[in-house]
Amino acid sequence: MKKSSLDKQKNNKMWGGRFSTSPSELIEELNSSIQFDQILYIEDIEGSIAHSEMLSEQNIISKKEFLSIKSGLEQIKKEISNNEFNFSTKLEDIHMNIENRLVEIIGDIGKKLHTARSRNDQVATDIKLWLRKKIDVIELSLKNLQRTLIEKSEKYYDLLMPGYTHLQVGQPVTFGHHMLAYVEMFGRDRGRLLDCRKRMNELPLGSAALAGTSYPIDRHFVADKLGFSKPTENSMDAVADRDFAIEFMSASSLIAIHLSRFAEELVIWSSDRFNFVKLPENFTTGSSIMPQKRNPDAAELIRAKPGRIFGNLISLMTVLKGLPMTYGKDMQEDKEPIIDTVKNIELCILNMEAMIGDIEPIPEKMMEALQEGFPTATDLADYLVKNLKIPFREAHHLTGKIVLLAETKMTSLENLTLEDIQSVVPKVDLTVLDVLKIQNSVSSRTSYGGTAPKNVLKAIKNAKKRFLEG
Repeated sequence: MKKSSLDKQKNNKMWGGRFSTSPSELIEELNSSIQFDQILYIEDIEGSIAHSEMLSEQNIISKKEFLSIKSGLEQIKKEISNNEFNFSTKLEDIHMNIENRLVEIIGDIGKKLHTARSRNDQVATDIKLWLRKKIDVIELSLKNLQRTLIEKSEKYYDLLMPGYTHLQVGQPVTFGHHMLAYVEMFGRDRGRLLDCRKRMNELPLGSAALAGTSYPIDRHFVADKLGFSKPTENSMDAVADRDFAIEFMSASSLIAIHLSRFAEELVIWSSDRFNFVKLPENFTTGSSIMPQKRNPDAAELIRAKPGRIFGNLISLMTVLKGLPMTYGKDMQEDKEPIIDTVKNIELCILNMEAMIGDIEPIPEKMMEALQEGFPTATDLADYLVKNLKIPFREAHHLTGKIVLLAETKMTSLENLTLEDIQSVVPKVDLTVLDVLKIQNSVSSRTSYGGTAPKNVLKAIKNAKKRFLEG
C-alpha cells in the first residue's frame, strides 16, 4: 500500500511538517556525524543541564520539568558510559541522539530542552567545552615533558658534546644546555595553548541558530555554570566561529614541529655513526629479518606525525575559507581533524616524555666527536681579536689557515704545538694553547643564555621557577 504524506512525515522525526519524505539512505550516511561526535556526549549533557536550569530560573520551563530533564540526561550519561546506549545514524549527531533518548525516557517534557537554542550554538559550545579540557591535559603533559628535560639537564649540566650547524660540528656545548633549548620551545608552546584557551573561553550557547532568541534567557548564568569567562558578543560570529579550533591546531602544529626536531636528533644520536645516546629498549623495536637491529621507531613516528597534524590544520582552514555567514553543514567537517589532532599530539608528547626520562648519554662518544670538526676554531679567532687586536675578519682568515694546517697534519686544533700556530700568527704566545682546549671553550661561554656549565645551573634554576612552579 502506498504511504500517505502523513505516514511519510512520521518517518522524519527531526524535521517534522516541512518535509513529506524521509532522507535518502545515501545522504543519511553523508550527513551523519555520530560516528565521531559521540565523543562529545559528556559536554553535550553538561551544556544541556546548564541550559535547562537557566530555562527554569527564567520561568521558561518549570522547576519540576528541569529536574525531570536533568534526571533523564544523567541517566543517558550513565548509559553511554556503560556502553548501553544505541547510537543511530538516522539521528545524525550526538545532540539529536541524546534528545531523542531523553524523550523516550521522560516523555514530551524532553522536547522542551531545545527551547531557545539551536544545534548551531549547541555544537560550538560542545566543542569548546571538550577542547578546553583537552588543552588543559596537553598543557600539563608539556609541563611534565619540560620537568623531565630539566631533570636531565641538571644531571648532565656539564657533559660536553658537539653543537652543530648544518649538521657539522660547530662549537662545543653541554648536553644540559641542549636539553634546555627544548624546554624553551615547549614553554612557548604552552603559552600559545593558554592564549588559545583564553580566547576560546566565551560561551556560544544562547546565540541560537544565528540571530539570538526572543526568549528571556540569561546567557551569563549559563556561562558561569559552564566555566566560561562570558557569553560571546555577537550571535552570528558565535555560530560561525571556528577560529579557536584553527588556533589550537596551529599551536599543535608548532608542538609537532618541536617534537619532530627533537625526535630527529634522537634518531641521529642513537645511530651507529653517532652513538651519542642509548634509547630505552621499550621505545625501540627489532627487525623481522635482521636480529641485531634496535630501531628508534617511537622517535621516527613522532618525526612523522607533523604531516598528519599539518594536514588536519589545512583541512579545516580549507573548509572555512569560503564560507559565508553563518553556519553551513560544511562545518561538520571540523570535528574529525580536531579530534585526530588532539589524539596524536597527546600521544607524541607522552611518548617523548617517557623516552627522555630513560635516555642514557654516552659521554665518550660525544667527546670523540668533539675531536673532529675543529670546534674551538671560533675561540681561536676571538683570541686573536682580543689579545692581538686583529680585526675579526682578518682573525677569521688566519684561523682558517690554522685549521687547514691541522687538517693537513691530520690532528685536532687542541693537539697543535705553539710552533705550528706561530707559523701562521708569529705573535701568539703559550696562552693560545689554553684557548684551544674544549673544556675551556665551553667554560668561556658565559654570556647570558650561553652554554658555560655555571650558566646552565643558573638557567636550570630559572627554568624551574618559570615553568614548573605554580
